Amino acid sequence: MLVKEVIDIIEEFAPPAYAEDFDNVGLLVGDKSTTVTGALITLDTLEGVVDEAIEKNCNLIISFHPIIFSRLKKLTGKDYVQKTVIKAIKNDIAIYAIHTALDNQYKGVNDMISEKIGLNNRQILIPRKDSIKKLTTFVPNEQAAEVRKALFSIGGGSIGNYDNCSFNLKGEGSFKPNEDANPVIGKRGEVHLEEETQIGLIYPSHLEKKLLQALFNAHPYEEVAYEINALENENQHLGMGMIGELETAEDEKSFLERIKNQFNCGCIRHSELREKPIKKVAVLGGSGSFAINPAKAAGADIYLTADLKYHDFYKGDKNFVLADIGHYESEQFTKDLLHSYLTKKISNFALILAETNTNPIKYI
Repeated sequence: MLVKEVIDIIEEFAPPAYAEDFDNVGLLVGDKSTTVTGALITLDTLEGVVDEAIEKNCNLIISFHPIIFSRLKKLTGKDYVQKTVIKAIKNDIAIYAIHTALDNQYKGVNDMISEKIGLNNRQILIPRKDSIKKLTTFVPNEQAAEVRKALFSIGGGSIGNYDNCSFNLKGEGSFKPNEDANPVIGKRGEVHLEEETQIGLIYPSHLEKKLLQALFNAHPYEEVAYEINALENENQHLGMGMIGELETAEDEKSFLERIKNQFNCGCIRHSELREKPIKKVAVLGGSGSFAINPAKAAGADIYLTADLKYHDFYKGDKNFVLADIGHYESEQFTKDLLHSYLTKKISNFALILAETNTNPIKYI
């Protein structure tokens, strides 16, 4: 199996089109045409992780965080980033980073956190608006079912827990082929009227190229008429953070103690407690100060995230608690999520969870 084939499987799960603009996801080091001997799955790629990959005969590292985040102008081994990249290149080890492409997935980072905590009725905290489009096309009635089937097979017409969704309207289309045309229906130089079905369906924007190719392949006409419109609809299955409810409300201190134990936190920094039970919980793995207001607006009793600054904690109030459980701690189960997904898809080589602890923060 080639590195490219592994990447295709990863990107079915977390399309890079949905990574944040500031991010650096994808293949960072290596050649896509390399045959994979084994893959090491890690949260961070450091020198020690590359050493572990060498030891375990893995020539592909699948990392959550990108080791190359800002521009690299030199490769002299001056810092930990350059040292890591140089060692990977010298040992023909490819590095792929998934980061916010997975953060934004419904079954991604924050769903994993929610699962660990035991949250029900989960919803995306900040749904994306720029990821849904609508395709409208016009097909002879006899071929309408075949074209719909082709579009559905690519993933068109999926809405939440439903698929094969479309709206179909019968009408009459007209066209006149010119002398250079090669019409399937009608004659050159003559206006033709055809009973057609107008098919309309929505699709996630990252599938557009594949969807149009499926349309052109299945459609009987030489020239395919179609329209594409970007929608403002919020995508309820794509976006940052998650909010859900505990089965049974818990005392604040007991809840925080449970989180500290479950996530093996060195400590949990939090705003003033409210002396009220915790029922509704918002989560966002990694740096999540930008989602404080959405968490509060969604009615969360507590918001679990990381990298909160001093003044962020002032945003807690008598109805809302902020808790910083640590960056590494909040995302540590991400590699288990990736391992679980990939082992269901790949059996050609070993998929190994990295044992190297990459948490740079230590506690006394």
